[in-house]
Amino acid sequence: MATITVLQGKCALITGSTQGLGLAAAKRFAAAGCNIVINGFGDEREIAAMRAALEKEHGIRTIYCNANLAHAIEIERMIGVSLEAFGAVDILVNNAVARFASPVEQFPVGEWDLGIAVNISAAFHTIRLALPGMRLRNWGRIINVSSIYGLIGGVNRINYVTSKTALIGMTRAVALETRGHDITCNAVCPGTVETPVHINTVEQMMAAESLSRTEAEQRFLANKQPGGRFITAEDVAGMMVFLCGPESRDITGAALPIDGGWSIA
Repeated sequence: MATITVLQGKCALITGSTQGLGLAAAKRFAAAGCNIVINGFGDEREIAAMRAALEKEHGIRTIYCNANLAHAIEIERMIGVSLEAFGAVDILVNNAVARFASPVEQFPVGEWDLGIAVNISAAFHTIRLALPGMRLRNWGRIINVSSIYGLIGGVNRINYVTSKTALIGMTRAVALETRGHDITCNAVCPGTVETPVHINTVEQMMAAESLSRTEAEQRFLANKQPGGRFITAEDVAGMMVFLCGPESRDITGAALPIDGGWSIA
């Protein structure tokens, strides 16, 4: 209950929050009493319905900003409308991600540049723009969504591995610069989360190889998560909310794996 009390009325900006892990985070922070800035792409009618449901269920306010995080000027616009709506960005969750799979020598330059812009540079811009207000209020929570691939390597993932590893370095740098304030910066490092992109892959395997859902999931997760099951987006979102509560005020600069033991196997 302490976490809910302390977060009541604060503004949580969550990038990439129209689906998947970001949407799960938006729901958990709304349940904790936060007003929510939703960012991402999707059907605007569906997004409007999702916002209305959050507001009705939790008695909070939301805004939606479709900022393209590959462009700094769009990020500046997003922070601006957030401040106009709520007066502050108290909690910042850098969750948006761009993915592409290819061997290094075949990796398209455009996809590399996009991944660096969305996965790393966007987090830099949101942090640099939100941090002055956090310092002024002497309170802020920054969560960078890294990955198991920020802790280990992987083939055909040069962009993803590089950017998710860099996010952990960024987390440490910001944590050091905010010591002495009630501001924390941490990274969460999920394993394979049950999100639309992974569910789609599993369903393709089921169709192509005549597998059951359980068989396809086990094959998809083979040699990855020791438990042989997806990490739930809700569990990762729960960790994010915990990192914003009073019980975790001394946790900063950490890279926290949520991977069923994958990173230590």
